[in-house]
Amino acid sequence: MVRRALLALPLLAVLPGCVPPPGQPVGYVQQAPVRASCDTSFRVVNNSTMTVERLYFSHASMGNWGADQLGQNVLPPGRFGSYRAANVGAYDFRVVWANGRSAELRGVDICRASTINVTNGGLRAS
Repeated sequence: MVRRALLALPLLAVLPGCVPPPGQPVGYVQQAPVRASCDTSFRVVNNSTMTVERLYFSHASMGNWGADQLGQNVLPPGRFGSYRAANVGAYDFRVVWANGRSAELRGVDICRASTINVTNGGLRAS
């Protein structure tokens, strides 16, 4: 049995890709890198002078806005709401103020932005 094991050793040296990298144990398999998940939580901060009555956000791949995230609540000036996106990737945001005016921000990478600022001039991600 020892003799068969010794005969197999030279074969490992000949076959490319069969020898583990230096310092790695036999049986080592290098896996492809996997994109790490991220924290998808974020805040929507109303830095405008008007009350936000409706807030929408959805994954950029969706064809619609979905439900109003404020529901029966509103977001007065100076206040914020905390949320968590269901998936990683790009998101679109929309707010509607009490006067009926609206603003949109599209393609925000939820892994890089942790705050959506509502200003009188529109929405900004940071």
